[in-house]
Amino acid sequence: MNERSGRDVTAGLPGRVGRAAALSLLAGTVGGAAVLAGEAFVARHRRYAQPELGLALRATIGRAGAPPLRLVLLGDSSALGVGVDRLEDTIGGQLAHLLAEGPAGRLVHLSSVGVSGSRSTDLATQVARALLGERPDVALILIGANDATAMRRPADAAAYLGSAVHRLREARVEVVVGTCPDLGAIRAIAPPLRQIIGWSGRRMAHAQTTAVLDAGGSVVDLATETGPVFRADAGTLCHDGFHPSADGYRVWAHALLPAVAAAAAVASRR
Repeated sequence: MNERSGRDVTAGLPGRVGRAAALSLLAGTVGGAAVLAGEAFVARHRRYAQPELGLALRATIGRAGAPPLRLVLLGDSSALGVGVDRLEDTIGGQLAHLLAEGPAGRLVHLSSVGVSGSRSTDLATQVARALLGERPDVALILIGANDATAMRRPADAAAYLGSAVHRLREARVEVVVGTCPDLGAIRAIAPPLRQIIGWSGRRMAHAQTTAVLDAGGSVVDLATETGPVFRADAGTLCHDGFHPSADGYRVWAHALLPAVAAAAAVASRR
């Protein structure tokens, strides 16, 4: 090969390498998008746990004559206890028992206005329902997972949450919010989509924290407090790999207890 032909070959090499790299990147991107789309399809069509129709949404737990506490839960399926079939295994039931058996020994009047599948935009209706009749002392809000899995803008979802907290605080209700849990721990969604959903959940929790504190509520970062346990122990999720099991709700209840107990103490001093 003469000098000129060598120069002709090498002169076109950067362009050919660039085109090959671009084609490889495009193929990788298309392939990755196809994998994510396939995982999203499978996740959407899984059979998930449904609310137990016989599960009581109202109960009184504790010793007769103990100081009363009206505790209402708002939010998504976790506020109902989807994934378990006994009241005592729900997040509300477990919290109520912990409050009844704790140092303050409260008589807990427990109720829930949560709706499975709810997003932050649904909280306005739930707040209205929670304030019907006798005013609750403490409201616990569990929301954000459905916003995050739908890839909603965290700032928008957090604004609706902040508005709900503000309305409850104006009604002189103490408010505790359990922020979006660690979605990177759920097993119903395969990697790499699981990692993307986990990232979305972390962004959601961060925005929620700011909005809730600005509105005068208290925050429990469920992802930080309980995520490592859920990642390590598959038994914290129910059979569908998405909703908590009785053990999972117990982990959440113990994480939420200090904030809920503190809110109850403030309410009792009014």
